[in-house]
Amino acid sequence: MNLRRLNTEFTRFVFVGVVNTLSYYSIYLFLHNMLDWAYMLSHIIGFLISLNISFFLNTYVTYRVKPTLKKYLYFPLTQVVNMSVSTFLIFIFVEFLHINSNIAPFAAVIFTIPVTFVVSGKILKAPAQSK
Repeated sequence: MNLRRLNTEFTRFVFVGVVNTLSYYSIYLFLHNMLDWAYMLSHIIGFLISLNISFFLNTYVTYRVKPTLKKYLYFPLTQVVNMSVSTFLIFIFVEFLHINSNIAPFAAVIFTIPVTFVVSGKILKAPAQSK
């Protein structure tokens, strides 16, 4: 197997996504189960923390670009759709489909990956403008 063929932006994005999802999910489970916080509050806090982790992993690992303040400030825009869709799906999964609140966030991630890849690439790979 040629490892160079696997070293693409998308495979790095998936790897970073797995690491980021595990960090989000660990935070979510800790807040929800250990601290007994509501599932939605646990989701939002976990999401905000993992957003910062995601920014640095995606700049350094996925897209191999230099992080800048401008990119850091724009990066949350990549997550607006992600947060909206995942929050909506978690709510639907838990409240209407009666999926366990520990499983619902993982199920929601499957639907948000492709959109997040495209949008984050456009923002993080945008050329820096000179003054």
